[in-house]
Amino acid sequence: MEAFWSHPLVESAGYYSVVVLCMILFLAVFELVTKYNNWEEIKKGNMAVAMATGGKIFGIANIFTSSIDQHDTLLAMIGWGVFGYVLLLIAYFMFEFLTPRFNVDTEIGNGNKAVGFISMIISVGLSFVVGASIM
Repeated sequence: MEAFWSHPLVESAGYYSVVVLCMILFLAVFELVTKYNNWEEIKKGNMAVAMATGGKIFGIANIFTSSIDQHDTLLAMIGWGVFGYVLLLIAYFMFEFLTPRFNVDTEIGNGNKAVGFISMIISVGLSFVVGASIM
């Protein structure tokens, strides 16, 4: 049975499954911390929300890419992926805090594509930094 679990196809399917579950969980957390309903806004065509959410999805996936690459156990990969996600979440709150002239959530919810784009770039850019620091 050990040979089955260590087969590259089984390992790949395991990592993939765990990352998809983590992504669903992490996106649900983002849904809770934003003032708008991500999926309802995307359904209505709100491009700012789509960009911000897409950046979060890319950021989470990028962090887990590095986590998978740097760790050879599923538990270590999950631990570092969760840690990276927490850093990404902190970055989101910092973006809101560092823009006192306007409310990021309100602007994105209202369809401000410039704010949505910057939010996307922050998520994507910092995911590379987090990914590079995962050991």
